[in-house]
Amino acid sequence: MNLQNRPLKFSTITHHASVTQCLGSIGGHVWYLGIAKPSLVDSEEVKNEKGKIAVQSRCGHFYVPPAIDNVHVFRIAGPKFIKLNRGTWHAGPLFKADAMDFYNLELSNTNVVDHTTHVFKKENGVIFSIDE
Repeated sequence: MNLQNRPLKFSTITHHASVTQCLGSIGGHVWYLGIAKPSLVDSEEVKNEKGKIAVQSRCGHFYVPPAIDNVHVFRIAGPKFIKLNRGTWHAGPLFKADAMDFYNLELSNTNVVDHTTHVFKKENGVIFSIDE
């Protein structure tokens, strides 16, 4: 997949509840990926546990939105693939170049049928920014 204009900042994060995903840059160039642990919850858990603020996605599953403090950004360089487990929150790939090519291993319709995005609240117009 060819991606363009992916600067080192983000205000949204995505997960796929039903599938894993693998990403790697073609050519082994440096790129970044924001990651937060999966927060999928069972529908029975939603009904029985107090204190959890679960949301139902448009895809039907339930999740607890990630906190910005729980997002960690990783710098990936060289010929590496990153495997994202089912439900792993991710922002990116992000990179400095104008465009980069990636291998993206997921189902052909994942971004249509299994794509949940969380928008972080912006305070004073600030979004998550990556310092090198």
